[in-house]
Amino acid sequence: MNSLSPASPTDPLPPPIHERLQRDRDEALDELCQWLRIGSISSDPRAVGEMKSAADWIENKLRSGGLLTRRIPTCGFDLVYAETPAVPGAPVVLVYGHYDVQPPEPLELWISGPFEPTIRDGNLFARGATDDKGQVLTHVQSVVRWLSTGRPLPVQIKFLIEGEEEVGSDGLNQALPELADLLACDCVVISDNSQYADGQPAITYGLRGILAMEIRVDGPKQDLHSGSFGGAVKNPAIALCQLINSMIDADGRISVEGFYDGCIPLSAEEIGLIDGLPSDDAQLAQELAVPTLFGEAGFSSNVRRWARPTFDVNGLTSGHQGEGGKTIIPSFASAKFSFRLTPGQDPDKVAAAVSRHLHQHLPAGVTLSIEPGHGAPAMISSTTSPFITAAKAAIEEAFGVAPVMIREGGSIPIVAKFQAELGADCLLLGWGLNDDGAHSPNEKFSVEDYHRGTLASAALWNRLGQLPR
Repeated sequence: MNSLSPASPTDPLPPPIHERLQRDRDEALDELCQWLRIGSISSDPRAVGEMKSAADWIENKLRSGGLLTRRIPTCGFDLVYAETPAVPGAPVVLVYGHYDVQPPEPLELWISGPFEPTIRDGNLFARGATDDKGQVLTHVQSVVRWLSTGRPLPVQIKFLIEGEEEVGSDGLNQALPELADLLACDCVVISDNSQYADGQPAITYGLRGILAMEIRVDGPKQDLHSGSFGGAVKNPAIALCQLINSMIDADGRISVEGFYDGCIPLSAEEIGLIDGLPSDDAQLAQELAVPTLFGEAGFSSNVRRWARPTFDVNGLTSGHQGEGGKTIIPSFASAKFSFRLTPGQDPDKVAAAVSRHLHQHLPAGVTLSIEPGHGAPAMISSTTSPFITAAKAAIEEAFGVAPVMIREGGSIPIVAKFQAELGADCLLLGWGLNDDGAHSPNEKFSVEDYHRGTLASAALWNRLGQLPR
């Protein structure tokens, strides 16, 4: 929208804004706890009321803070939209986040209740603490606290907070083309990812895409006695294992013909930058409690995690799962699996290649059904835009350490859509940590990083407002 010079702004955050953020730390933390108490699980049909309550809460927070708000219905859960006044000649920033959370199971592994926010060892534990209520609320708090000082913001900020990120963002995906004018911006800011390490903030310039699938292998019409029928019929569980094994070799390379078509290789320079970041495979293996790390041969663990395609089984179901033995041939076996994709790979083409492979390698004596899941392409953004320059300065101002540039292996499916529909740069500014346990029991978010993230957010609006035009 604006033609911006890459020159670096230098003026720090005005003292009244900084003082207000420091003064309101306890209130800002209490507000996060209020939001976290709402069990807004988008995948649970029983949580429809909680989903509405979570949307109501953030809408009320934005409206009471002085923003113009609007609720946007979709085919799924509502979008919450808000905006500050336009600033002629200044950049327009869209902040994206989500109010839905993952299911908390298994509940028995939580030390405190998933929807009972609890502070231990400087961390706030609750489902959604880091993914994504805590992180998106840093941007809401920075804007609301800034406006409470009576000073106008130097840029216009728009918020779009959805309720279906954890289930594929179908509502937003369908609505986005019609919302393009409303959401028009120069830059999209998203905090739904992580720092590189504790004490080392980062800006993420690339995310992997995703393709999820579920397959079911059917054999006899019912479970059979393995003594009476073993050796006469194909065991669906064994057939499923054979299919899974056929898709990846011993060196971690995916064996599906056509899978790597279009995959853009990393340059030697980028591999060097990634491998130049401090890392310790032995320490990571110890933290994860695994004997050793494993992945595609020929690449470092960081390159494999961030910038190479992968195949992972997410769930397996077959046969007797109860106490004791039950010597049967199960009537069926099923698996949920996903692929992480890199720039240049087309999720639809990958899905077609995988389907062909599975049918070609299906053992005799069983039948196969395939249920496609959600898919999204990878995202890559510029590392030299003026928005990146401003973000680097803002993060260093708040955290006291200059951020490093990284990719991440996770997927935020809507990011590539924003790039395509809005034509805007994307800033992925993660305040969380890799060990925060997003999607796992005992999810947490550092209290200090919540406050530092809020400060960095305010500093970003200040820096963006100084960009020469």
